[in-house]
Amino acid sequence: MAKTPQKLFVCSNCGFKTPRWQGKCQNCGEWNTLTEQRVVSSGVKAGVVGVASQPVSLESVEVKTHQRLVSGIGEFDDVVGGGIVPGSLVLLGGDPGIGKSTLALQLSMHMADKVLYVSGEESVQQIKYRANRIEHGKDLKVLSETDLEAVLATVEANHPELVVIDSIQTMYSETASGVAGGVAQVTYAVQRIMRLAKLLHISFIIIGHVTKEGYLAGPKTLEHMVDTVLYLEGERFASFRVLRCVKNRFGTTNEVGVFEMVREGLVEVKNPSQLFLGEDQLSASGNAVTAVLEGSRALLLEIQALTSVTNFGYPKRTTAGYDNNRLQLLTAILSKRAGLNLSNQDIYVNVVGGIKITEPAADLAVALAIVSSMKEIIMDKTIVLGELGLSGEVRFVSNLEKRIREAEKLGFTRIICPKTKIATKGKAEIIDVRTLSEAIAQI
Repeated sequence: MAKTPQKLFVCSNCGFKTPRWQGKCQNCGEWNTLTEQRVVSSGVKAGVVGVASQPVSLESVEVKTHQRLVSGIGEFDDVVGGGIVPGSLVLLGGDPGIGKSTLALQLSMHMADKVLYVSGEESVQQIKYRANRIEHGKDLKVLSETDLEAVLATVEANHPELVVIDSIQTMYSETASGVAGGVAQVTYAVQRIMRLAKLLHISFIIIGHVTKEGYLAGPKTLEHMVDTVLYLEGERFASFRVLRCVKNRFGTTNEVGVFEMVREGLVEVKNPSQLFLGEDQLSASGNAVTAVLEGSRALLLEIQALTSVTNFGYPKRTTAGYDNNRLQLLTAILSKRAGLNLSNQDIYVNVVGGIKITEPAADLAVALAIVSSMKEIIMDKTIVLGELGLSGEVRFVSNLEKRIREAEKLGFTRIICPKTKIATKGKAEIIDVRTLSEAIAQI
């Protein structure tokens, strides 16, 4: 059958295909994401059938034990489950300038004799400049190339244990349609890489860009194709970075790694609670300390609140690192259940260190920080834990014992929390509260 050219419009966000251009994608709802691509269809010959394959019994499969690739960067190794599994694909995403390339280069320098570093965004000279700043004197095999076939041929010829590709959006193949970074090109590149990784048992770390909404760019099928998905998070102009695992076929997704960005690159933070707490500011009003869970790790964070009489008819509610809608909810609870008049108060809430709090265990700490700012009360050596209900009750939070142990370790002497039977090992006093009013009375 003769080949006939066709036109298709493909969504760059979700991969949806349609024969006609539309302003809005019918599948994902994004605007102006449909791009034109020319495809060639040859038709299907009648009578052509597939050749049946022979299924294999799991009992007859011999499993060889492969030792994980340990990078030497403890925070990274813990997040991926103790090291990178040979033959696995790791997708690393994050905002521009957050430190993805820096982290990948540091990993490569730690395992220099096992790694091939492929960059489609930088020249060899630029990689050398960054390497000297991070780990001066260490050698590393690097390749500056965007041709996918050339990259895969180099991998087969050198057979490294780990390949870093920075980034997948720069890889291009003449076989696939579309432009570099498009849906078709990115999907084809990951499919070829996955086939090679499983065949030769070579691990790949693939760096991917993210959209303005914070999701990995390209079709969502990329996250289903790879074995591990990591996100490097944090405020771009803050010093702390959190490496979070959202998918891991060979380990848990409960671990996070904390790094600090310095001139020499990303430095592991072994005890992040001490760095997140600004000890010089703990004696001021409007400050409260709480413990949040990042994976299986308890982190102590300082929450700052500031209230001031508004000059407008509608008071402001401004947050940094905390959900603004949650603050509106807590403001209503304070007004209704605690009798505080906040209708003429601008409220500002900030989480120190650039960390974003998403769990409700910090509700009571935020509420007491607002009360502390209004009443000029100082909460010294006190940590606050608990979720607030709409009726003003203080609800139990998960892993309370782990949070209390972390507070004791850093020298806190008073712990305001929901009713618990946990006994402290140190000198810390546990104050059980059932309602918001009881918690306010304790401070």
